[in-house]
Amino acid sequence: MIDHTGIGVSNVARSAAFYDAALGALGLRRVMQLPENDGADGIGYGVNYPIFWIDRFHPHSVKQHTAFAAKSRAQVDAFHAVALEGGWDRQRAAQASQQPPKVTHRATTPPSYSIRTETTWRRSCREI
Repeated sequence: MIDHTGIGVSNVARSAAFYDAALGALGLRRVMQLPENDGADGIGYGVNYPIFWIDRFHPHSVKQHTAFAAKSRAQVDAFHAVALEGGWDRQRAAQASQQPPKVTHRATTPPSYSIRTETTWRRSCREI
């Protein structure tokens, strides 16, 4: 079972501006930073705990596949739109990071969508 994943980036602050907005569209936010005060070395995104990390320690610019779960097609479309914009909409990211996490209990697994981040320049989502 995978607990979390992450990618190496050459500039954590610049990458964080993108991921704050793009992952904010999926309801994820910064939940951990290294060092704690500024996140210059690494940032973990999630709801209650980090599931996706960006950091300066791992090699960057390597090919890999990372998928994020979305609760609806609307979230997929929002992620896609923000990713195409470059994720620089800081106001939207700030609003998303201030929302409290929603706790839901479901008896069945809802449909999810896979977002292939290496090809965000085109629609690349599929229902699982």
